[in-house]
Amino acid sequence: MVDLILDSPIITESTEMYLLRIAQLQQVRSPVPIPLLAQELAVSPVSANEMCRKLTQRELITYEPYKGVTLTARGADLAQRVLHHRRLWEVFLVEKLGMSTADAEDLACRFEHITSTDLAARLANFLHPHRSADDATVPLTTLHTGDSGIIAPTDPNRHALTPLNVTAGSRVTVLAIAENGTRLLATEGGQVALAAPLAAKIHITAEDIIHV
Repeated sequence: MVDLILDSPIITESTEMYLLRIAQLQQVRSPVPIPLLAQELAVSPVSANEMCRKLTQRELITYEPYKGVTLTARGADLAQRVLHHRRLWEVFLVEKLGMSTADAEDLACRFEHITSTDLAARLANFLHPHRSADDATVPLTTLHTGDSGIIAPTDPNRHALTPLNVTAGSRVTVLAIAENGTRLLATEGGQVALAAPLAAKIHITAEDIIHV
């Protein structure tokens, strides 16, 4: 098993896989029942319970008796970081090396666990060498349903989001888009709906966007 220092203490590949799967499952069901998590990871319920106990102790997830588990802000950040690494490798392998999407996805799932923050930054710079400060961010309205991104720390409208428990530097995921353009977002503090005019003014860090 490969160890990857994403944060202290060391985060293992097994830990990452649990966090990733919880992140995916809780988009449709939260908290995530441990039996469902075990089924998705093809492990025994006993093994899943033991791992969830360890993740709870490390404050990566929270556990609600008889209900299931939910990622903490730190756990969600780690999961999204690994997903970002996966996306970078997928783009590199397909666009730069001409691999098929299926083969690229398979390799990216392996590489994501051994990619340091520095390597990810270098890879992003290689894929987008001409990106300037002007195009380092994009409007929230460019994200589609299922996409996620981090609100730019320099966003001039960040103070308008504070009452909605959405802060600059936090990750948001687009859950749904209404016909009038209103976005339903999943945030670290729950869910919030943003009208189209406000969503258009919110800036997302381009290199941190994760597409589904």
